[in-house]
Amino acid sequence: MNDLMDDLDTPVVLVDHGRMLSNIARMHEQLCARGVVVRPHVKTHKIPQIARLQRDAGARGITVATIGEAEVFADHGFDDIFIAYPLWITARAAVRLRAISARAKVMFGVDSAEGIAAAAAHLASAARDVSVMIEVDSGHHRSGVRPADVGSIASAARSRGLDVAGVFTFPGHSYAPGHAEEAARQEREALAEAARSLADAGWVDVWISGGSTPSVLATPAGAVSELRPGVYVFGDAQQVELGHHALDEVALTVLSTVVSRSEDGDQRRVILDAGSKILGSDRPAYVSGFGRILEHPAARIAALSEHHATVVFPDDVALPELGSRLRVIPNHVCLVPNLVDEVVVVRDGAVGERWPVAARGRNG
Repeated sequence: MNDLMDDLDTPVVLVDHGRMLSNIARMHEQLCARGVVVRPHVKTHKIPQIARLQRDAGARGITVATIGEAEVFADHGFDDIFIAYPLWITARAAVRLRAISARAKVMFGVDSAEGIAAAAAHLASAARDVSVMIEVDSGHHRSGVRPADVGSIASAARSRGLDVAGVFTFPGHSYAPGHAEEAARQEREALAEAARSLADAGWVDVWISGGSTPSVLATPAGAVSELRPGVYVFGDAQQVELGHHALDEVALTVLSTVVSRSEDGDQRRVILDAGSKILGSDRPAYVSGFGRILEHPAARIAALSEHHATVVFPDDVALPELGSRLRVIPNHVCLVPNLVDEVVVVRDGAVGERWPVAARGRNG
């Protein structure tokens, strides 16, 4: 790793182009075979070039988390955008949504009658130019309404002139060991009940949206209209430890330099120049460190400071030399692109172009 990468300043985010394409193709082929539309969540990468690769592989539309992300991707020619978040629409937000809807199909999430009232009041006559999706709580217990309440929420939206396109959920509790199957089951049952509630209120041809990277392959054909995975494009240390990605499938790493090493005391360790300001600081209870080292699967990142990663090595593994370079697999890859201005694309082991993270910082 010290030859082709020596001219790069570290820490720097690398994207392995071949691995990324394989991840995209594998997911899209599997879901297409089930008759499910793929609407990838681009908050994972925030990069239009990657979203185009997903579109070329058969994705129909994109998912974003914020109006700001929607603006960026609309500016880059994406014309079918779902803001999968229960937006609280203000006068300013309505102006921005109207501008996006002039050049793209836009849907956004709602999960309360009050949110619907705010959206209708501020969008006014432009309400006909957007659609809403009602969010359902399928067991993650974050945002979303009870499935049985969807019909009344939808009726409130219709009475205020808003078009209700369907229902959606995020089974985020799939991000735990052994939980993917159960989360997918709860998702399926919640969305089915929500669709029945909509049908009872007079809706037909309800669009049903679900999915998370750990649970999508446990979602049976016919349960949803579309799925919205995001992390699959890169993989990360969480997905490795959950068994959903192999180490050699991970496409995004942070190239780092060994700046200190110690073989004294109880821990044999090195310090890398990549800390929480580029890796993020997520560490779910089930993972074994603050990230993984691609070249040394047995090593663990035991601690993170802002600009230091403390990597502990087992006794039977030689410590890397000072100045050597290692590739860190972040725990939660979605945090990383939002911490850097650009990523370096690697093709067949050679450093290629740099892609700007166009939607970096567009968090609202």
